[in-house]
This record gives sequence, C-alpha cells and structure tokens, in this order.
Amino acid sequence: MQRTILFLFLMSSVYGFSQKNLSKLLKKHNNESIPYIYVEELKSYPTNIILLDARELKEYATSHLKDAICVGYDFFNIDSTSLQIPNKDSMVVVYCSLGIRSEDIAEKLKKAGYKNVFNLYGGIFEWKNQDNPVYNPKGDETEKVHTFSKDWSKWLNQGEKIYE
Repeated sequence: MQRTILFLFLMSSVYGFSQKNLSKLLKKHNNESIPYIYVEELKSYPTNIILLDARELKEYATSHLKDAICVGYDFFNIDSTSLQIPNKDSMVVVYCSLGIRSEDIAEKLKKAGYKNVFNLYGGIFEWKNQDNPVYNPKGDETEKVHTFSKDWSKWLNQGEKIYE
C-alpha cells in the first residue's frame, strides 16, 4: 500500500514538474494572443470542432488527431484554409507539437476573421502524453508521434518517438 502511494506521489510530482516546464516553454515562445484549450476540455467538446494540424506534412503523416486537417506551417495558405472552413464562426482548434507554431497559425486565422480559434495547450505531445489516440494516414491508431527533432522529443513521454 505504501509503495502504491509513493508511486502515485512521484508520478504526480513528475507530471506537475513537467507541466511547469511546459508552461515556461510556452510563455517563452508564445505571446498568448490565442486562448489555450486544454486536452481534457477538447475531449469534452462536441464533434463539430474543426481541428487544424499546423505541423509539416511528414509530421502529420506519422500521426495526427482524428479528423484533423493538415494546414502546415512553412507553407500555410490562409486562402486555401478559408475555402475548407467557410464559416468564420466555426470553433477551430489549431495544434502542432507543443503549441508554439499553432499559435502563429491561429493568429493568422484570427486576422482573417475567424472568431472562435483556440490553441491546443501542449499540442499533440500533451494529447499523447495523456494517453489519447493518434492516427496514421490510413486511419489506424498508432503509437508513433513525429517529434520534430531529437531536442524537442524530450517533451513526449508516451508513444514512439519518430524524428528524421
């Protein structure tokens, strides 16, 4: 019993420490102009949310959230995205690996007139770290997550790290 309690305490301490470090990282890179939506909140919303993946195609092809649309980052095009999402009142959640690139894309959407845009806090890494499913291009669940680089891979604690 004591070992179980100690294990749970250590795990919650590590998770809390990780969350503090993630918060510091996001504060360093983001200006927080787009409100965050957290994993648990996103899971409780209805299915009519539009998910946009702001990572590059090779990252998206490794895995992505179910039904997410890859809009990329380096070659993001607001015009083609607007064609895919004509209703500017739609709830749009943008994510990337951790929530840094997604804020930039979300800002572009806001500037284009979208009213309900959110940034997924911690991105696909946090999604997977909380043991949620990710999918490959065939629609099959996978454990693989593209971590962008070996340096960024330290933020992914669950799943199989892929970086090229």
